[in-house]
Amino acid sequence: MAQLSTKIELYAAANGVASVDFSSDVILQDDSNGKGAYIKEWNLDIAKPTDVQLASYETAGNAEELLKANLAKRVYPPIGEQLDMLWHSIDQNPALKSQYFDFYEAIKAVKVKFPKNG
Repeated sequence: MAQLSTKIELYAAANGVASVDFSSDVILQDDSNGKGAYIKEWNLDIAKPTDVQLASYETAGNAEELLKANLAKRVYPPIGEQLDMLWHSIDQNPALKSQYFDFYEAIKAVKVKFPKNG
């Protein structure tokens, strides 16, 4: 089930509001009574959504939260390491050297001028 904050962000975006500050624009509260969070305060310049309107963002909210979770798990090597891996792949494949000549030669010039072991 999508978080209320996610559904509010989607509703706001659909109504021309680029971002929502949940410490001032919209204040949410959960009274721990089993009913979940609700909008305690609405300070945006658009109409406060009804429960039905927010419910219509359930599917999109679930997709948005899944996307955010997946993006948070993507951890790539630093860009320098990525470029080094690419350069070594090209270096090992003569056909790629001609295809990516400018890239290869630019990186090679730096590697020759400033060797790791020198």
